[in-house]
Amino acid sequence: MSDWIETLPEAAQLYLEGRRLDEVECIVSDLAGVARGKAMPASKFAKQTHFYLPNSIFLQTITGDWADLEGEVFTEPDMVLVPDMSTATAAPWTADWTLQVIHDINDQDGNPVPFAPRNVLRHVVEQYNARGLQPVVAPEMEFFLVARNIDPSQPVEPPMGRSGRRAAARQAYSMSAVDEYGPVIDDIYDFAEAQGFEIDGILQEGGAGQIEMNLRHGDPVRLADEIFFFKRLIREAALRHDCYATFMAKPIQDEPGSAMHIHHSVVNAETGQNIFSDATGQETPEFMHFIAGMQTHMPSVIALLAPYVNSYRRYVPDFAAPINLEWGRDNRTTGLRVPISDAAGRRIENRIAGMDCNPYLGIAASLACGLQGLVEAKDPKPEFKGDAYSSIEGIPGHLNEALDLFAENPAIRTMLGEDFCKIYETVKTLEYKAFLQVISPWEREHLLLNV
Repeated sequence: MSDWIETLPEAAQLYLEGRRLDEVECIVSDLAGVARGKAMPASKFAKQTHFYLPNSIFLQTITGDWADLEGEVFTEPDMVLVPDMSTATAAPWTADWTLQVIHDINDQDGNPVPFAPRNVLRHVVEQYNARGLQPVVAPEMEFFLVARNIDPSQPVEPPMGRSGRRAAARQAYSMSAVDEYGPVIDDIYDFAEAQGFEIDGILQEGGAGQIEMNLRHGDPVRLADEIFFFKRLIREAALRHDCYATFMAKPIQDEPGSAMHIHHSVVNAETGQNIFSDATGQETPEFMHFIAGMQTHMPSVIALLAPYVNSYRRYVPDFAAPINLEWGRDNRTTGLRVPISDAAGRRIENRIAGMDCNPYLGIAASLACGLQGLVEAKDPKPEFKGDAYSSIEGIPGHLNEALDLFAENPAIRTMLGEDFCKIYETVKTLEYKAFLQVISPWEREHLLLNV
């Protein structure tokens, strides 16, 4: 086993230095971004090249139901999972010495399974590569630390801070607010260091117990892997301190929601130059085309960026979430923001995606819109100057409407893969139908005796 250990990424080797590896978790992301897979003794993992999982894991809804594809007899054939050893990283919260490894997912003929989320993102990136381009992303993660909530019928509450008071809202950028739950933040940093992840910064957001964490820019698949790992890492850090971490888009009534802002740039694969800036440092036509693609096509992928009924509660005017597809320079009220930067760092920030989206699918959807803009070579609407919260153009109001738009854009469906799109629609439609069967406290309070 020692030879195998020596081929691991540096952070994993440092984590295991002088220790005996006990277990390996072989994991993949399902449609919701939940880690699925198998755990096995390290000695067994070292001796095998692959293992199997049924492809039905991609037909399971967030509620645990199973979707049926219309007109197809589904026999749950096995997929072949092969470890991507470049993703091997520690699971530092476990009682023994454990590694996690993300696996590639192929069919039995060796072809990538087209509806596996990581493969969907890779497929989009490959379409950039075929044009001599390399997309670059920098995600921002927002999430809430909340008090333990073991009764789903009860509202979610902010966590208790070290002062003995519950975390306060409207304290954006306050260092004192971050210090209230400093032990959780300390564990997040420690776990990230053990896993070899670089955090660009952590700050207090506007909600009670709401945190924003920024990651450095890089390859889309690698960054999606990191977010996939980070969600688990952050949850584990919170549990150590008697609270939950939630990536739900809108967990607390009357508080802001949580976004996964995605910064996009594109470089020429041969020269390494950002195609959004010309030799004089000015904006290029390609920059405008990319923005136009996002304005034109993002309505049809909102179902991926906002994948649950709760996601649409985040799109509320004046609650720090954009509700439009306007673009503007250094304007946080627009859905598409051009941050201040030098020419090499010129980028566009997609502020629409929720933190509840699967990172592979959210990044893939956003990249697909930009690439389609480069293909179509159209110009965007004029820059929006002023408060764009007054503009509500372009964002569907609920999941059912978003799924209808998703079904109506053949160019984007081709870019994401039609096999994936069919399965995603089927699963999300079943989830929406399940939600419609639930009677809420609001309905009982206001309708039971009044209508």
